[in-house]
Amino acid sequence: MTRVRFAPSPTGKLHIGNTRIALFNYLIAKKNNGDFILRLDDTDSERSTQEFADGLLKDLEWLGLKHDHTFKQSDRMDRYNEVLQRLKDMGRVYDCYETPEELSLKRKNQIASGKPPVYDRASLKLSEQEKQEKQKKGIKPHWRFLLNEESMSWNDLSRGETKFEAEHLSDPVLVREDGRPLFTLTTVVDDMDEKITHIVRGDDHATNTAVQIQIFKALESHIPEFGHLPLISGKDGDKMSKRLGNGAISSLRENEIEPITLLSALARLGTNFNADGSETMEQLINEFDMDNYSRSMPKFDIEELEKLNSKFINNMDFDIVKDRLPKQANVEVWEIIKSNISKLSQANLWLDVINKDIKTVIEEPDFIKTALSLLPDGEIKKDSWKNWTNIIKAETGRKGKDLFMPLRLAITGQKQGPEIGLLLPLIGREKIIKRLS
Repeated sequence: MTRVRFAPSPTGKLHIGNTRIALFNYLIAKKNNGDFILRLDDTDSERSTQEFADGLLKDLEWLGLKHDHTFKQSDRMDRYNEVLQRLKDMGRVYDCYETPEELSLKRKNQIASGKPPVYDRASLKLSEQEKQEKQKKGIKPHWRFLLNEESMSWNDLSRGETKFEAEHLSDPVLVREDGRPLFTLTTVVDDMDEKITHIVRGDDHATNTAVQIQIFKALESHIPEFGHLPLISGKDGDKMSKRLGNGAISSLRENEIEPITLLSALARLGTNFNADGSETMEQLINEFDMDNYSRSMPKFDIEELEKLNSKFINNMDFDIVKDRLPKQANVEVWEIIKSNISKLSQANLWLDVINKDIKTVIEEPDFIKTALSLLPDGEIKKDSWKNWTNIIKAETGRKGKDLFMPLRLAITGQKQGPEIGLLLPLIGREKIIKRLS
């Protein structure tokens, strides 16, 4: 059975980059009738907060990416320590006593000498007496995994055949000097215990995958399939635009981007297919294929979301949005106004134009007075606008924008909007006369 996981750290807000990772994992799970697991990587107690955790859950719920199971790493410390002891007994982890400053100096010297900044395994050469002396000085060890000197390769779902040589990698730190297990260990243990079958994450984790494969092997675990997606840039190849909160999902929600708008844009990003405003989640699931995605870094234009949002709203049936609209809204009104809004709240403007006393703009009082005097008697119908403007044109000689714009401003208070001929019957004769007077 397909089992995937999305594993954010509750140290900040969910943003566009990791939302795309969440979406890909969700699509893989649902296309294969599998499970989508949410794991909170909250072992960093200094930076992880409940507020960020709650925010992540709220954002995922809003997006509709519902998990089948969830857990927190902070609840599994005993399990990590158990596996750590197992690796110690196997001789695959060893204690190290360098300070961060000493390690930094080593790396600088290696780089200056033209060598790769790979840990030199100096701690493996320490005698028990030397270790005890360091411990007496209050130096606590951190623990590294001893890599086998072999190639680590896998057929990546995104990158294709991927290979790392152990000689180019440092033995990874699994546990800090304060006893906190790190990502490299905890992730392997969780993925092993949860029987994760596919791991899709960012390109920046490719090196982690190489060393984690050796840990999986050491623990005699199954090894999931891996896929590493290129990271997202802004439209100019730089950081995300700050216009909508630098890509934070909470900011997009506050700016009334529809969830399906964002999901469709992200699902199409990096492919030859553009979102057109008609996609459904079911369609995104059925059409998902990792082979469709380019290996080049995709550029995400966050400003284009509002344009795409308009397309999605224009395709929405009234039944989908009615519970989010004021009670005055109905099918007829929705069909008239939806093509002129990019956010659902903008419907309120046109509902006010139709139903309330609004502030209008009388730029040419004499012309408006004439137009009012020529308003045909009787009920306002769909053909009333055409008949009325033909009479005004014949009387005043006006046509085009010179005729229509003063009337639109006087009746709606807006320079643009839905076809005014369709609005007039909804506004009604009484309000039209009042606004023109």
